[in-house]
Amino acid sequence: MFREMRRKRQLLSTKESVAILERMTNGTLALHGDDGYPYAVPVSYVYADGKIYFHSAMKGHKVDAISRNDKISFCVVEQDDIKPSEFTTYFRSVIVFGKARILTDEGEKRVALGLLADKYSHGEAGMEAEIAKGFNHLLMVEITVEHMTGKESIELIKERNDCS
Repeated sequence: MFREMRRKRQLLSTKESVAILERMTNGTLALHGDDGYPYAVPVSYVYADGKIYFHSAMKGHKVDAISRNDKISFCVVEQDDIKPSEFTTYFRSVIVFGKARILTDEGEKRVALGLLADKYSHGEAGMEAEIAKGFNHLLMVEITVEHMTGKESIELIKERNDCS
């Protein structure tokens, strides 16, 4: 169903890909937008138990696109180190394909929002009050990951192999 990556030597393991998703704080969500145009938007997210969660306003382009077509792609870039003298970029990134679902169950929504808030507030005092204040004014979206690939530049692989 999903294409195999051509440059298999550059493929990151699932464990490395998950670690990148867990570490990073934003990614680009790609949706089927209006009039057949792709719609890509940066979002803050949390990855937990094989799913990605992010929040959204109650209405807007993202919500309309997800309601029309739940298939998404999500990209996170961990490293993007430009090497002008080498005419290349040392990169590490992860691409996810999956299905998005707006959480309608209050319990699911609360758990997802708690995960997101904890990632960004690091348990800061007042987190629960902030969640309560905004809870009825936002949506939580869950992405079920169906396929994931991580990739790094060949230069990073060579660099690592030279050090071992």
